[in-house]
Amino acid sequence: MMLAADAVFSTDLPLPGRRQGKVRDVYGLPGRTPPALLVVATDRVSAFDVVMPTPMPGKGRLLTQVSLGWFHWLREQRLVADHVLSTDVPAECLQDRALAASLAGRVMQCRAARVIPIECVARGYLAGSGWAEYQRHGTACGIALPKGLRQCDQLPEPIFTPATKAEEGHDENISPTQAQESLERDPVWSRFGGRALAQRLERITIDLYARAAAHARSRGVILADTKFEFGLALDGQGQPTDELLIVDEVLTPDSSRYWPADRYEPGRDQPSFDKQVLRNWLLDEVAAGRWNKEAPGPALPESVVELTLERYREIARILT
Repeated sequence: MMLAADAVFSTDLPLPGRRQGKVRDVYGLPGRTPPALLVVATDRVSAFDVVMPTPMPGKGRLLTQVSLGWFHWLREQRLVADHVLSTDVPAECLQDRALAASLAGRVMQCRAARVIPIECVARGYLAGSGWAEYQRHGTACGIALPKGLRQCDQLPEPIFTPATKAEEGHDENISPTQAQESLERDPVWSRFGGRALAQRLERITIDLYARAAAHARSRGVILADTKFEFGLALDGQGQPTDELLIVDEVLTPDSSRYWPADRYEPGRDQPSFDKQVLRNWLLDEVAAGRWNKEAPGPALPESVVELTLERYREIARILT
């Protein structure tokens, strides 16, 4: 077991333009043509859109390992280009040996892109927020579903359930029509097709999900749902082009819901290879009145950290 002292919770690299997401730190890479970024997968963990104060040592390397395996697979599909250029630690960080060692295995040098502000979610099974909405309204993100479905039932066909991208706070599920209208109204995205761009994202998302789910199933794993992010590659002047890229992570246990196929039984929660252990513990904290799903998150017990990491290790072994 790795110690918390080995974890990378945050970075401060000798590179410009530092930005922090929930899990990743992003920097500019000066002097690269076309423009490039360094994406660092830290050992932070988030749940319910809140970053927890306790790191999970080695999680960033596991996420990078899984993501890179899927990026390799994705290139074979020839559906959309991706942003990965290299997995090398950049030259600017090599002089400090300890720093370079902490970054090894958790960085990707990537094409810079203007990220499209829509989370592209594909669902093949009725779980999570989709199940919660279905119980109330018979829909998932406004999409009408057949009556009588059980928790975690496979849907008749995969559905596209986008969400808004929130810089802070909680993302919000929206309908495919709302996603189209959002890009159509925005002057930045209307220049690149707006509604047609949103429809293209929907087609690619569903196609990628269907292919990835079949591949995962061949490894004995059900891919219940997943989230993709896309952007338009930047040119030498830093302006968006019409080259669509899939960006960020792909098909990791942070962005996807994985279940063991041999233990699948609809009508209940499924054992999972993602951070459901963490979510369940947090829900118990909410039920006990010790947390309200808002920042800051509670400190995590060692048992929850290790059990969650074990799920990450197992799915990395199965998929890669």
